[in-house]
Amino acid sequence: MSIQEIVSILTSAGIEQREAVQEVKMLIEHFCNYGAKDIIMGKPLDYEKLKIVKNKAEHRAKTREPIQYIIGKAYFMGNYYKVTPDVLIPRDETEIVVDHALDIIKDNNLKNVLDIGTGSGCIACTIKLKTNTNVVGIDISKNALKIAKENTLSHHAQVDYIQSDLFSNLSKDTKFDLIISNPPYIPIGTELQREVQFEPKTALFTSEKTGCEFYKKIIEHGKDYLNDGGYIVFELGINESELVKTYFKSNGYTQITVIKDLAGIDRVISAQIQ
Repeated sequence: MSIQEIVSILTSAGIEQREAVQEVKMLIEHFCNYGAKDIIMGKPLDYEKLKIVKNKAEHRAKTREPIQYIIGKAYFMGNYYKVTPDVLIPRDETEIVVDHALDIIKDNNLKNVLDIGTGSGCIACTIKLKTNTNVVGIDISKNALKIAKENTLSHHAQVDYIQSDLFSNLSKDTKFDLIISNPPYIPIGTELQREVQFEPKTALFTSEKTGCEFYKKIIEHGKDYLNDGGYIVFELGINESELVKTYFKSNGYTQITVIKDLAGIDRVISAQIQ
């Protein structure tokens, strides 16, 4: 059994060659504890462990379960985070959102940050690790918060977590300088790739067809939880930027900024409340 044969299991299932190679590398690193240093040293791969990798590749090919759920972790902005089907898998696009939020925090010396729909806690942890801020993460899912707390402990980050449906369990006396969110933004009824179907539906779908349900709620009610001059930063769904801009403008926000991802899609939007 060769590594190329294992790669072929994935490509035969329709997974692109480059992605298949990367996924087999991830499986080998995780289940064989075999990395770049071992390759350089010419260390042989344990056959029994390689059989495990083959079995996991066959499972991936058959079910299309995301590789991150199979190995139980995902890479995000320099660190690995535990992930299960209770939380979204961190994606490259979300790194653009966090980078923009970090710039705002550092440029304005902001101190208090709220992460709405924290999921795995990767956004909250990253902001805490890279800034001198107080960070609170909220999520409606008790299971997601359990994962977020585990990630926070493993990265030695100090983040407070609250189970809350948006702002429902937050005190009105609590104020933040910045609210960041990658909310559900897929319109109900949208057909998804097989891999995405493993992820939590409550973190993916809105209950209406614009995909903007949660943007509107956070923009409208976020004013009560922002300090004067505070910011909101969102990850955007496709073709949603103009409607979100309208919500910001009608609620008195200014300094609206939109950032595109590498594919040229409007991916990040931020605005400031006066």
